[in-house]
Amino acid sequence: MQKIYKARQFPTTTGPHYFSHTPPNMPKLVLVRHGQSEWNEKNLFTGWVDVRLSEVGQKEAKRAGELIKEAGINVDILHTSKLSRAIQTANLALDAADQLYVPVKRSWRLNERHYGALQGKDKAQTLEQYGAEKFQIWRRSFDVPPPVIEEDSAYTQVGDIRYKDIDPAVVPKTESLKLVIDRMLPYFHDDIAGDLLAGKTVLVAAHGNSLRALVKYLDNISDEDIAGLNIPTGIPLVYELDANLRPTKEAYYLDPEAAAAGAAAVAAQGSKK
Repeated sequence: MQKIYKARQFPTTTGPHYFSHTPPNMPKLVLVRHGQSEWNEKNLFTGWVDVRLSEVGQKEAKRAGELIKEAGINVDILHTSKLSRAIQTANLALDAADQLYVPVKRSWRLNERHYGALQGKDKAQTLEQYGAEKFQIWRRSFDVPPPVIEEDSAYTQVGDIRYKDIDPAVVPKTESLKLVIDRMLPYFHDDIAGDLLAGKTVLVAAHGNSLRALVKYLDNISDEDIAGLNIPTGIPLVYELDANLRPTKEAYYLDPEAAAAGAAAVAAQGSKK
């Protein structure tokens, strides 16, 4: 059976201690991986390439909003990546939840992992060409990035206007999950944490690997075990947090059965023809 969630270990020293007093409301963090994209549908490595949601992905995003509404969750603020598929997902979800008025912050630090030279390549063909071991290392190892993307590639982010306000040297040319954690966590501590500590309910609409990075941090998942964690598209994952932004109980999906099926589908990527 596909394991979609590793039971968390409750750390006593991991992460910063933010405040000694209790926030006005206990913070709640809702994570949503974007719905199926056009390149998910085609089984292509996407990374930082900006593609939009497929018809299935649009339905998933709307369903995410319906689940949020049914759960009685009132979002106070939204954080998204700079990529259209996450932005679309957030907009469709909040529309379905009757919460389009929610203020938003966007950051490249919530972007998907950069897949380097693999961006735009078919996953099944890549598996066949390089073999299962190398394919799995590139796709799921903690600290081994794929080959660097060439600057003249059709799928490079050189000159992309989305990133005009950041140092070009910071824009990655490939990434491992470890590197995603390194660039994502500062945004969590500097921006998302502030909203949570104000007692706000925060919605983060992002990507498989940026969310895996955040879940790894919140749940203290080991470098080895994180390889087995798959986050499904379009199913909200809810964290209830204490004053130091540590989970008070195991995070839960708002539709556990759909999440299990979705995580299994993510795990099977690469085997599809």
